[in-house]
Amino acid sequence: MIFRRALLPALVAICLGLGAASAFAQERTITVFAAASMKNALDDANAAFLKATGIRVVTSYAASSALARQIEQGAPADIFASADLDWMDYAVQKKVMRDDTRLNLLGNRLVLIAPKDARISEVKIGPDFDLARLVGDGRVATADVRAVPAGKYARAALEALGSWAAVEKKIAMAENVRAALALVARSEAVLGIVYETDANVEPGVKIAGTFPSDSHPAIVYPVAATVNAKPEAAAYLNFLRSGTAKAVFEQYGFTFLVRPTS
Repeated sequence: MIFRRALLPALVAICLGLGAASAFAQERTITVFAAASMKNALDDANAAFLKATGIRVVTSYAASSALARQIEQGAPADIFASADLDWMDYAVQKKVMRDDTRLNLLGNRLVLIAPKDARISEVKIGPDFDLARLVGDGRVATADVRAVPAGKYARAALEALGSWAAVEKKIAMAENVRAALALVARSEAVLGIVYETDANVEPGVKIAGTFPSDSHPAIVYPVAATVNAKPEAAAYLNFLRSGTAKAVFEQYGFTFLVRPTS
C-alpha cells in the first residue's frame, strides 16, 4: 500500500506532463491556404518543413480567388499562397494579410495540353493561333477565366494572340486549374490550358505547346502571413526561402524567384 501511495504522485506527474506535451504539439501546427497548382510540390515542401522544425502544416488547396475570399470572411489561415498577384493584392487591400511579410516566391509557364494518346502534338503557338480550328467540335478546358488565375492567364494569352473571339464559346471552365487538368486527362476536353507544373504531374496528359511568355502577364506566386497568423508562420516563410524548398519546387518545374537563404 505504501508503494502504491508513493507511485501515485509520480504517475500523476507523468500524465500531466504528457497532457502538456500533447497541447504543445497541437500548438505547433499552422494552416496554409494555397493555390491548387502548388499541391504536389507544397506537400513535399511541407513534409521537409515538418522534419526540420517539428511544425505540422495543414494545407487547404483551391483556386486563389476562393481562398482569398475565405480568408476575408474569417477563415483561420496562417499563410496564403496565391497563383497571381491580383488575389494577394485583394487580400492585402481587405486588410487580412501582413503586407510586410509578402514574398514573390515562384514563377510558372502556361501550356496547351492534350490527352496522352491524342494525335495533337507539337503545336506552334503564336500570333493568329487558330485554336478554334484545332479543337474542332470539342472543348478547351481552363480554370474559370473570370476569376481563377490560370483561367485569367489563359484568356489574356488567347486575346493577345487573336484567338479568344473564335474559341470563347468552346471554353469549358472548371473551378480551378487541377479540375481543368482532370477534364483533359479523362478525355472530356480535347485540349486544355494549364500551368506547366500541372502537366508535369498528370500522366494522363501531354504538353502540346507552350504559350509565349509575353502573351500574358508574368505568372507569379506570392506568399504572405495573415494578420492573425501564429508565430510559427514566420519560420514557415523563412523555410520557403531556403535551398531545401528551392530544390523541391524546381523538381516540379517551378521557377524559384528569390535567392535562397541557406
